Amino acid sequence: MIAVIKYNAGNIRSVQNAITRLGYKSVITNDREEILNADKVILPGVGEAGSAMRYLREKDLDKLIVSLRQPVLGICLGLQLMCRYSEEGDTTCLKIFDTDVRLFPRVDKVPHMGWNNFFSLKGDLFKGVSARDDVYYVHSYYPEICSCTTAVCDYILPFSAGMKKDNFYATQFHPEKSAVIGELILRNFLEL
Repeated sequence: MIAVIKYNAGNIRSVQNAITRLGYKSVITNDREEILNADKVILPGVGEAGSAMRYLREKDLDKLIVSLRQPVLGICLGLQLMCRYSEEGDTTCLKIFDTDVRLFPRVDKVPHMGWNNFFSLKGDLFKGVSARDDVYYVHSYYPEICSCTTAVCDYILPFSAGMKKDNFYATQFHPEKSAVIGELILRNFLEL
Protein backbone atom coordinates (compact mmCIF):
# COMPACT_ATOMS: atom_id res chain seq x y z
CA MET A 1 0.00 0.00 0.00
CA ILE A 2 1.15 3.52 -0.83
CA ALA A 3 0.46 6.23 1.77
CA VAL A 4 -0.15 9.71 0.38
CA ILE A 5 0.27 12.08 3.31
CA LYS A 6 -2.66 14.40 3.98
CA TYR A 7 -1.25 17.62 5.41
CA ASN A 8 -3.09 20.80 4.45
CA ALA A 9 -1.75 20.90 0.88
CA GLY A 10 -3.36 20.60 -2.52
CA ASN A 11 -2.94 18.21 -5.43
CA ILE A 12 -3.37 15.08 -3.33
CA ARG A 13 -6.12 13.55 -5.50
CA SER A 14 -4.06 14.05 -8.68
CA VAL A 15 -1.24 12.07 -7.11
CA GLN A 16 -3.61 9.32 -5.97
CA ASN A 17 -5.18 9.13 -9.45
CA ALA A 18 -1.73 8.77 -11.04
CA ILE A 19 -0.88 5.93 -8.63
CA THR A 20 -4.16 4.19 -9.51
CA ARG A 21 -3.46 4.52 -13.26
CA LEU A 22 -0.16 2.72 -12.66
CA GLY A 23 -2.01 -0.18 -11.01
CA TYR A 24 -1.13 0.49 -7.36
CA LYS A 25 -3.38 0.96 -4.35
CA SER A 26 -3.02 4.02 -2.16
CA VAL A 27 -4.60 5.72 0.82
CA ILE A 28 -4.69 9.44 1.62
CA THR A 29 -3.92 9.64 5.31
CA ASN A 30 -2.36 11.50 8.21
CA ASP A 31 -2.65 8.41 10.45
CA ARG A 32 0.69 7.52 11.99
CA GLU A 33 0.22 3.72 11.80
CA GLU A 34 -0.95 3.75 8.18
CA ILE A 35 2.09 5.82 7.21
CA LEU A 36 4.53 3.67 9.21
CA ASN A 37 3.12 0.45 7.69
CA ALA A 38 2.99 1.65 4.08
CA ASP A 39 5.35 0.16 1.49
CA LYS A 40 6.04 3.63 0.08
CA VAL A 41 5.11 7.14 1.23
CA ILE A 42 4.44 10.22 -0.90
CA LEU A 43 4.49 13.78 0.43
CA PRO A 44 2.73 15.69 -2.37
CA GLY A 45 1.97 19.32 -2.36
CA VAL A 46 0.73 22.55 -3.72
CA GLY A 47 0.55 25.21 -1.05
CA GLU A 48 2.49 27.47 1.26
CA ALA A 49 5.48 26.24 3.26
CA GLY A 50 4.72 27.97 6.57
CA SER A 51 1.15 26.71 6.96
CA ALA A 52 2.10 23.24 5.69
CA MET A 53 4.89 22.92 8.27
CA ARG A 54 2.58 24.17 11.04
CA TYR A 55 0.11 21.40 10.16
CA LEU A 56 2.87 18.75 10.10
CA ARG A 57 4.09 19.89 13.54
CA GLU A 58 0.58 20.03 15.04
CA LYS A 59 -0.02 16.40 13.99
CA ASP A 60 3.56 15.29 14.90
CA LEU A 61 4.00 14.27 11.28
CA ASP A 62 7.28 16.22 11.07
CA LYS A 63 9.01 13.80 13.44
CA LEU A 64 7.34 10.81 11.81
CA ILE A 65 8.40 11.71 8.27
CA VAL A 66 12.10 12.11 9.11
CA SER A 67 12.05 8.75 10.93
CA LEU A 68 10.64 6.75 7.99
CA ARG A 69 12.78 3.94 6.57
CA GLN A 70 10.73 2.97 3.50
CA PRO A 71 11.08 4.96 0.24
CA VAL A 72 9.54 8.45 0.57
CA LEU A 73 8.85 10.76 -2.39
CA GLY A 74 8.36 14.50 -1.93
CA ILE A 75 6.66 16.34 -4.80
CA CYS A 76 6.94 20.13 -5.34
CA LEU A 77 6.07 21.62 -1.93
CA GLY A 78 6.87 18.17 -0.50
CA LEU A 79 10.44 18.51 -1.81
CA GLN A 80 10.73 22.03 -0.40
CA LEU A 81 9.53 20.89 3.02
CA MET A 82 12.25 18.22 3.01
CA CYS A 83 14.88 20.98 2.79
CA ARG A 84 16.46 22.81 5.72
CA TYR A 85 14.71 26.18 5.41
CA SER A 86 12.30 28.05 3.13
CA GLU A 87 12.13 31.79 2.55
CA GLU A 88 8.39 31.28 2.08
CA GLY A 89 7.00 32.26 5.46
CA ASP A 90 10.53 32.25 6.98
CA THR A 91 10.02 28.54 7.63
CA THR A 92 12.25 25.96 9.28
CA CYS A 93 11.56 22.73 7.42
CA LEU A 94 12.30 19.00 7.90
CA LYS A 95 16.09 19.27 7.30
CA ILE A 96 16.35 16.03 5.32
CA PHE A 97 18.17 17.78 2.47
CA ASP A 98 20.91 20.16 3.58
CA THR A 99 19.88 23.09 1.41
CA ASP A 100 17.55 26.08 1.45
CA VAL A 101 14.53 27.12 -0.63
CA ARG A 102 14.62 30.63 -2.11
CA LEU A 103 12.19 32.92 -3.94
CA PHE A 104 13.02 33.27 -7.64
CA PRO A 105 14.44 36.71 -8.47
CA ARG A 106 11.80 38.91 -10.10
CA VAL A 107 13.71 39.22 -13.39
CA ASP A 108 11.41 36.92 -15.36
CA LYS A 109 7.93 35.48 -15.19
CA VAL A 110 7.27 34.00 -11.74
CA PRO A 111 5.90 31.49 -10.94
CA HIS A 112 7.85 29.09 -13.11
CA MET A 113 4.84 27.38 -14.65
CA GLY A 114 4.64 24.96 -17.54
CA TRP A 115 6.82 22.45 -19.32
CA ASN A 116 10.59 22.53 -18.97
CA ASN A 117 13.39 20.00 -19.14
CA PHE A 118 16.14 19.01 -16.75
CA PHE A 119 19.72 17.79 -16.96
CA SER A 120 22.47 16.14 -14.87
CA LEU A 121 20.10 13.25 -14.20
CA LYS A 122 21.30 10.53 -11.85
CA GLY A 123 19.79 7.79 -9.73
CA ASP A 124 16.99 5.23 -9.83
CA LEU A 125 14.19 7.78 -10.11
CA PHE A 126 15.40 8.85 -13.57
CA LYS A 127 16.02 5.39 -15.07
CA GLY A 128 14.94 5.52 -18.74
CA VAL A 129 14.54 9.33 -18.69
CA SER A 130 16.48 11.68 -20.98
CA ALA A 131 17.61 15.27 -20.43
CA ARG A 132 15.59 16.09 -23.57
CA ASP A 133 12.36 15.11 -21.81
CA ASP A 134 10.04 17.80 -20.45
CA VAL A 135 8.16 17.72 -17.15
CA TYR A 136 5.60 20.07 -15.63
CA TYR A 137 6.55 22.73 -13.05
CA VAL A 138 4.49 25.18 -10.97
CA HIS A 139 6.52 27.03 -8.30
CA SER A 140 7.73 30.46 -7.19
CA TYR A 141 10.37 29.11 -4.80
CA TYR A 142 13.27 26.87 -5.76
CA PRO A 143 15.60 24.51 -3.88
CA GLU A 144 19.26 25.40 -4.18
CA ILE A 145 21.65 22.88 -5.68
CA CYS A 146 23.44 20.71 -3.12
CA SER A 147 25.12 17.32 -2.70
CA CYS A 148 21.66 15.64 -2.75
CA THR A 149 20.74 17.07 -6.19
CA THR A 150 19.93 14.34 -8.75
CA ALA A 151 18.50 16.57 -11.51
CA VAL A 152 18.90 20.25 -12.38
CA CYS A 153 16.53 22.61 -14.16
CA ASP A 154 17.50 26.06 -15.40
CA TYR A 155 14.82 28.74 -15.06
CA ILE A 156 16.25 32.18 -14.28
CA LEU A 157 19.02 30.21 -12.52
CA PRO A 158 19.91 26.54 -12.03
CA PHE A 159 18.03 24.76 -9.21
CA SER A 160 17.44 21.23 -7.92
CA ALA A 161 14.71 19.56 -9.99
CA GLY A 162 15.33 16.22 -8.27
CA MET A 163 16.93 15.22 -4.97
CA LYS A 164 17.83 12.06 -3.06
CA LYS A 165 19.28 11.23 0.32
CA ASP A 166 19.12 7.69 1.69
CA ASN A 167 15.46 6.56 1.32
CA PHE A 168 14.19 10.09 0.59
CA TYR A 169 13.53 11.09 -3.03
CA ALA A 170 12.00 14.31 -4.29
CA THR A 171 11.02 16.20 -7.43
CA GLN A 172 10.39 19.93 -7.77
CA PHE A 173 8.25 19.18 -10.84
CA HIS A 174 4.93 17.32 -10.75
CA PRO A 175 5.35 13.76 -12.11
CA GLU A 176 1.58 13.21 -11.74
CA LYS A 177 1.02 16.04 -14.28
CA SER A 178 3.98 15.25 -16.56
CA ALA A 179 2.35 12.78 -18.99
CA VAL A 180 4.35 9.72 -20.07
CA ILE A 181 7.69 10.88 -18.60
CA GLY A 182 6.05 11.68 -15.27
CA GLU A 183 4.40 8.25 -15.19
CA LEU A 184 7.79 6.63 -15.85
CA ILE A 185 9.39 8.58 -12.97
CA LEU A 186 6.49 7.75 -10.65
CA ARG A 187 6.65 4.07 -11.69
CA ASN A 188 10.42 4.06 -11.03
CA PHE A 189 9.68 5.24 -7.48
CA LEU A 190 6.85 2.75 -6.93
CA GLU A 191 9.05 -0.11 -8.13
CA LEU A 192 12.01 0.71 -5.86
